[in-house]
Amino acid sequence: MTAPIGTDERIRTAVERARKALSLRRSLGRGTARTRARIREGVTCEVEDGRWSLVADLPQKAGGNSEGPDPGVFGRAALASCLAAGYAMWAAYEGVSLTSLEVEVQADYDARPEYGVGEKPPGYEGIRWIVRVSSPATEEDIQRVLTTAEARSPFLALFREPQELRREVVITRQEA
Repeated sequence: MTAPIGTDERIRTAVERARKALSLRRSLGRGTARTRARIREGVTCEVEDGRWSLVADLPQKAGGNSEGPDPGVFGRAALASCLAAGYAMWAAYEGVSLTSLEVEVQADYDARPEYGVGEKPPGYEGIRWIVRVSSPATEEDIQRVLTTAEARSPFLALFREPQELRREVVITRQEA
């Protein structure tokens, strides 16, 4: 039997240690994350990030090989897991016990712009997340944990705040 969410002292200690270190040395916690996707065949991508290796693909009806989830699945998974982990982390830090926690991300989309059909830009038309919590804690404590975690969620910020976007291109010429 696992301990209730929010009671893991290891998480609380890790958050306290990180907060202290980051407040003492601003250079800590800064860096550049690198994820690389290489086309293997058709539109099937091998994705690497550190020790992790994933496969992303499009469904066959979109010209893919259906060898892995499409990029939208990974994007929604990143948001859902970032929120869930953040809620659990802040519950542990604040000592709010949660019996169970689940985050479901729903994204409304229109695929036409992705294929050059229509005038609007591609992207989600709306994103919702549903947080299912079971807990002996008060609603006020649960809402405080959720609000704190959402304010500090890096993936929620990707959707909420404009980001600097910049493309760099490296071309290697090969003789035909």
